[in-house]
Amino acid sequence: MPAKPKPARPKTAAERMRTRRARLRAAGLRPVQHWVPDLRDPKVRAQIRKEVAQLDKHPDNDAIDAWLDAVLADNE
Repeated sequence: MPAKPKPARPKTAAERMRTRRARLRAAGLRPVQHWVPDLRDPKVRAQIRKEVAQLDKHPDNDAIDAWLDAVLADNE
């Protein structure tokens, strides 16, 4: 009776990621990293609220809103 071949050991997470990235690169893609505000941070949320309040007081706010509405209507 022939000896049973050893089962292949499972790939590590790093090996799986390396092969996935190689497939994506072969498909013509490249990795990029995006940094976005951390909305879980109370300081970031407070800063956003402050900036929105300032924008709300902008003297051209009505004209900007009308322009945005027109642009959105064109895209629908």
